[in-house]
Amino acid sequence: MTPPAWLRRFGTDLAICVAFCTRLPLASSVPIEGRDVARASWALPVAGALIGAIAAVVYWLAHRIGLPPSPAAALALAAGVAITGALHEDGLADTADGFGGGKDREHKLAIMRDSRLGTYGACALAASFMLRWSALASLAGPLPVAVALVAAHASGRAALPAFLCWVPPARSDGLSADAGKPPAASAAAAAFIGACILLVAFGARGALLCLLLLSLTSVAMAWLSLRQIGGQTGDAAGALEQAGECLVLLAAAVLLRI
Repeated sequence: MTPPAWLRRFGTDLAICVAFCTRLPLASSVPIEGRDVARASWALPVAGALIGAIAAVVYWLAHRIGLPPSPAAALALAAGVAITGALHEDGLADTADGFGGGKDREHKLAIMRDSRLGTYGACALAASFMLRWSALASLAGPLPVAVALVAAHASGRAALPAFLCWVPPARSDGLSADAGKPPAASAAAAAFIGACILLVAFGARGALLCLLLLSLTSVAMAWLSLRQIGGQTGDAAGALEQAGECLVLLAAAVLLRI
């Protein structure tokens, strides 16, 4: 029996987002065009939950062989970087280098397109890894770590469609411009899925706290991107995801230890 059209569309969109966000074998079997990612962006938090779950399995395996929480947390973070190919870490580093080192809009955009790592980018990456690692290490248990990782990876990506939808592209080419503006329905669906995952992970109060932090971060990144380069880029979206992931993990370090 042929599956219904909506189910095939669901599977296709999810496969597109997994292929876009990761280096899993699926990425080589799903052809992706720019507009496909924008349409399927509602599934970004689902792909993020998958990434978080895989990283949580790595933590659990490390815990099972007797590793302390600190190296287990480091291995979980390394697994996330390996799965995604450091996609969002690269965006964070490029954004920090561009916003911090550029003299004007054109210079900032040129720096962000340069693949070399500068001082601002190195410091931003170091801060991101230290914050995420310390938050995970403080949880000291496979179950709370799994909850934190799934929630952080999912909700960090849930904010991206709205950011890309409401902030105009800073240039006419590049990853963000090629993908196009996500439909408002996709942005709303991604935000709803991310909120539901946060609700399951942290309860109503914890979810509200995380949603407030993510909303403020999205507004701040939108304002900063408009002020610095006149709009958003794929790198700015990656920086937003990293900021959201850090904040949710830090919130989890408090909420899951109470």
